[in-house]
Amino acid sequence: MPRRRTVLSLALGTTAALATGCSILPGGGSGGRTITMWLMKDSASDAFLDEFREWFGKEHGDVELKVKIFEWEGIGQKIREALDSKSGGPDVIEVGNTQVAQYVDEGGLLELTLESARDFGMEDWVTGLSEPGQFNNRQYGIPWFAANRVVIYNKELWEQAGIKKVPQTRDEWLAITKTLNSGNVQGIYLPGQEWYTLAGFIWDEGGDLATDRSGNWEGSLDTEEARRAMDFYAELQALGKGPKRSDEKNPDQAVEFARGNIAQIVSLPSAAAKIKETNAEVAEKLGYFPIPGKTANRKGSVFIGGSVLVVPENTSDRRGAVALIQALTGEKWQTELARTMGYVPNKTTLARVVAGEPGVAAMAEGSVRGRATPNSPNWGKVELDNPIKKYMTAVLTGSDPASEAKKASMLITRALG
Repeated sequence: MPRRRTVLSLALGTTAALATGCSILPGGGSGGRTITMWLMKDSASDAFLDEFREWFGKEHGDVELKVKIFEWEGIGQKIREALDSKSGGPDVIEVGNTQVAQYVDEGGLLELTLESARDFGMEDWVTGLSEPGQFNNRQYGIPWFAANRVVIYNKELWEQAGIKKVPQTRDEWLAITKTLNSGNVQGIYLPGQEWYTLAGFIWDEGGDLATDRSGNWEGSLDTEEARRAMDFYAELQALGKGPKRSDEKNPDQAVEFARGNIAQIVSLPSAAAKIKETNAEVAEKLGYFPIPGKTANRKGSVFIGGSVLVVPENTSDRRGAVALIQALTGEKWQTELARTMGYVPNKTTLARVVAGEPGVAAMAEGSVRGRATPNSPNWGKVELDNPIKKYMTAVLTGSDPASEAKKASMLITRALG
């Protein structure tokens, strides 16, 4: 396969910053096989890895497993070098779910379509992980874990407003938010550039951020579906004081929520830790629900982030790599990982294992309608100087929606070309 270099997404960064550790499974090393796995820092706890090492060592006593831990920042270049290597590289690598298309396009990943059907239970995968793991209808990325946004709300403020049930539709959500937005209470804190949430609304309307037209990707913000989604976003965003010119990180919306006068935010459940750190009293009042859809029988679409596991073509032990992935993505270790780290498991059939954690349970419920960004090898170029954010700010500050959507779509098309 010809190798073409394209730009990694901003999430992976450009500056190398590596923290490497090596762990060896008990029971291996004397003439047996060696498997090397690259994982990202904080994807799995030390306790999880220790327990997994002990179990896997007993199951595969002839295998020496080396686990190396990397920082996300700068990992793209290291993965490219590993895929280009003639020998001695990793056998399994953790990558972001939206990065698979780029690595396949550049060359160097092993196709795992057969193993996915035979060994990995692909029929039950969370689609927001499985679909971006495909390229040209072939499976390369094997879902490991997922995370997606939910609505985090202040139960006390809801009770004071007389609201007893969480909304089941977007119209109900909007009506409740209008009721909450009274006095010094913000109905919702929704930054103007929270484009992942907008993407979910666009998908609910039947649109997309970009469309593949016979191999040519074109921006799609200038469609009727995207316009309706932006109209809803603007109506919701106006029911609070979220900044129109920045995203959820500037300022940190969890810190803003912790002040105690915000009724809702749209965020990952992990924001609860920052809320607790900032104001433990507010953290005791948290509730969670999936982002509502247009109708009560369908949850809202959400962007799925997370990790998948890939195998380089130059692996020296395909059989061992498949066995390792099968273990990490099977029910036993998916259950342990989800409960330990607060992730959505890779299969919809495993949502039950996080039922006891309200935030994670809401996340798992919403993940059923999870999706990822357009599966173009060049999507990272879009995020480098994100025209979707600029479009949202322009509309929210009074510019003509039609002309701004057309401009943003043109920039997306150019980036994906």
